[in-house]
Amino acid sequence: MARFSFVFTLAAVLAAAGFATAGSSNSLLDVSPDGGKLLVANTDSGTVTVVDLKTRKVTLELAAGDHPEGTTWVGTGPVGLVTVYGDDKLLFVDADQKKIVHTLKVDDEPYGVVTTRDGAFAYVSHDYPGTVSEIDVAARAVKRTFKVGAGCRGIALSTDEKTLYVTEFFTARLIAVDRASGKVVDKWEPHSADNLARHVVVHPTRPKAYLSHIRSRVNAFDARGSIFPQLSFCDLAPKPAGEKRRRSLAMDTYNNVYVVTNPWEAALSPDGTKIYTIYAGTDDMNVSRTIDDDYQEVERIGRAVTVGKHPRAVRVSPDGKEVYVYNTLDYSVSVLNADLKKLASVPVCTPAHTPEWRRGKELFETAKQPMGSARWIACSSCHPDGLTDGRVWENPEGHRKTPNLFGLAHTHPLHWSADRDEVQDFEYTVRGKLMQGAGLARHPLKPRKTFTEFSELDQKTANLSPDLDALAVYTNSYGFRLSPHAAGPGKLTAEAERGKKLFFAAETKCATCHSGPYFTDGKRERPFNLHDVGTGDAPTEKLGPKYDTPTLLGVYRVNTYLHDGRAKTLAEVLTTYNKGDKHGKTSHLTPTETDDLVAFLKSLPYEQPPDETPNTVEHRIKMKPVTGPAVVTGAAASGG
Repeated sequence: MARFSFVFTLAAVLAAAGFATAGSSNSLLDVSPDGGKLLVANTDSGTVTVVDLKTRKVTLELAAGDHPEGTTWVGTGPVGLVTVYGDDKLLFVDADQKKIVHTLKVDDEPYGVVTTRDGAFAYVSHDYPGTVSEIDVAARAVKRTFKVGAGCRGIALSTDEKTLYVTEFFTARLIAVDRASGKVVDKWEPHSADNLARHVVVHPTRPKAYLSHIRSRVNAFDARGSIFPQLSFCDLAPKPAGEKRRRSLAMDTYNNVYVVTNPWEAALSPDGTKIYTIYAGTDDMNVSRTIDDDYQEVERIGRAVTVGKHPRAVRVSPDGKEVYVYNTLDYSVSVLNADLKKLASVPVCTPAHTPEWRRGKELFETAKQPMGSARWIACSSCHPDGLTDGRVWENPEGHRKTPNLFGLAHTHPLHWSADRDEVQDFEYTVRGKLMQGAGLARHPLKPRKTFTEFSELDQKTANLSPDLDALAVYTNSYGFRLSPHAAGPGKLTAEAERGKKLFFAAETKCATCHSGPYFTDGKRERPFNLHDVGTGDAPTEKLGPKYDTPTLLGVYRVNTYLHDGRAKTLAEVLTTYNKGDKHGKTSHLTPTETDDLVAFLKSLPYEQPPDETPNTVEHRIKMKPVTGPAVVTGAAASGG
């Protein structure tokens, strides 16, 4: 991979002049260059907010759509840009006109957005396609699209604005893209266990990038040995052959014995002398001194402080005197001084959905009691926002791939081995070896008699406690988004139409098990429909050989397949790992027919499944993202 030189003269001039720029790295927050306004993306509430930082009041809240994820000011404002992840669009928000002045359709799953200092161009990272879009801001049009990696989320501009830095979510790999050519020109390889990197920030005067992420040790199944918070440092300038260009610091011991969990984002002071890191799983933040030694990198200043519920964004004012933290489950932004003393709290939106859903999310996202005693692991450590973590874990029952949670309310039983028939059964996990929490119910649980007898199925855990039911309501509330591989809502490509005929053909028998609107014959009543598809032969397997049928909706977004992730592609599921035609009859298919069948599978769902089936559970809410043009201003926008 080619390497290239960096010019930091401009960075030194800007830092010396005290000049600050907006939007140089992705975040739910962005501060205007004059320090007067804050742009906030409210992911759960589906709105975008503008805060006047002098009065510390909300001046505008606009309906944005399904999961706004990134914000940036354009030049000095008053226009800002907001990515809307679930609706595949980029919003142009005018803070003076108090409205959305343009909506631009972009590639699938837009996540982060950054802008050049002159406001001429914006760059958007796209999660599933692994692309970056270049936006001509004045023309309000997509100019180019670059293929970058897999699962692109974090994005930042170099100080000389010649290079884009992008993080892969599931690997924490850092990728450099040359702006002029749109080509990938360098990569910083992670540790094999690194993952869930949502963000990257670049030092203003030194060739250094900082990535917050976790490290998942899949061969451990213990509250104190499975998942660790990390801060990685990448040297952006060329180094002599053989010298490390990337190193990582374990943040769980950074505060001595005080454990912090799920690092989400970091922000540098304008002069680059301080870095602020937030931890969404334990509601904490550190401030550290940056060190120019390519070894120690950072030095903690004081202790970690608690900032609020589930912090997901942090920004520093242009003069470096204030720090802004978005505590997303308080639905407010905390204003702190540079030493982390709290100065104010600004409510930024109406709380999302129902109180029960919000309580369920609080429990899902926290690594603190009653969910965990060790503080290392939260439910979201493996299921970030309902997604898979992309890992195959060496569980006591054998190797198990982490599934997505989408459609969970309609696809019980749970786990590949169907050892649970209620989400509330995860009380066993909360109290067990992996999380070691106090638990959400005050009732004894039936112990397992043998390894293969599941007491969870005999224990009625629903309605034991409001918290346990709230956790179920939140977890069961993930719906599906339509596949980008479909030709449109309710439409298939010609290739996928041919694959559909093969899928439902009596000869292939694919639809025998993958049946119904959710493409699974799973049912809540025992005996469950479990199937031996020839994959339970691994020496590490303790249960098997029969497994629950997973839904095929959203299978396009899965990075490995089958219960243990042995198949790397859908084609391998149908060929290499279907010896003897135990997983449907596919051995007679030609390569073209296999491609057609894969095309159909990747198109699922091309239409929304029904919201009620005979298998739908009770504890859930129907998610209805805000998509209308509603406008709220002033005190009403901040809850009063």
